[in-house]
Amino acid sequence: MTIHKRTRLTPIQRQELYDDYHTNHIRVCNLIRKYRVSAPTVYKILHRGRQRDFSVHKSINARFRTIQYGLKRLAKVEQELEERLKKESKRYNKQYPGEMVHLDTKRLPLLEDESPRTTREYLFVGIDDFSRELYAAILPDKTQYSAEAFLKQVLDECPYTIEQLYSDNGLEYRGNPDTHALMKLAAEHRIEQRFTKVRTPRTNGKAERVIRTLMQMWHRKMIFKSRAHRRVELIRFVNWYNTVKPHASLNNQTPLETLINYFYPTEL
Repeated sequence: MTIHKRTRLTPIQRQELYDDYHTNHIRVCNLIRKYRVSAPTVYKILHRGRQRDFSVHKSINARFRTIQYGLKRLAKVEQELEERLKKESKRYNKQYPGEMVHLDTKRLPLLEDESPRTTREYLFVGIDDFSRELYAAILPDKTQYSAEAFLKQVLDECPYTIEQLYSDNGLEYRGNPDTHALMKLAAEHRIEQRFTKVRTPRTNGKAERVIRTLMQMWHRKMIFKSRAHRRVELIRFVNWYNTVKPHASLNNQTPLETLINYFYPTEL
């Protein structure tokens, strides 16, 4: 039997206390002095003694149950993590450039000298699922017309055919197909649109991740003199991102190297 190191009475002593009370008729106040325990402990021993239970494990059961629960919870968390890693290991990039381009939008912070009442600008990004090639632009609002302007820029800059656009359900990306500016432009170029499930933007993870990279490595690292300066630095960052920065998901290649290897494979 496991006995807590601070337990004052062993099971034999507990039975002796019970017998002293019922057989020898020793008063509780005298039992307290004899066994050097508190009154609640004496009453607890007498109560459990009626069920012939003189063990001490109940005093530490709660602690053991807590530890046992913690171990079970830890095992469950480890199992969930393992399953998550397995799912992530099954993720794969698209098979060729332009098969899917992820789109997303981010409201940019005000510059240091701008008034809080100044209208915010918006960062639009597009990233090719296969090569991670990045496209980005800063536009004055988050409307379907700004999204249309950004898609026109992407189509002008992109050296390969885009087959699918993947985005959240924001109004800049989704609406009436007959009147929505971006949707009409996509249809004109025979580009299929796909959308995340409602209220689950995390499924558009590649676009969200590249926005975090932009904010951490571009916007927070620089002091912009003006909005025009911010646009220039965005162009520089996108160029560095596509031609210099290696990507772990691309076997430490840059997006440019990935595209070159795809279109001009090395002959063995």
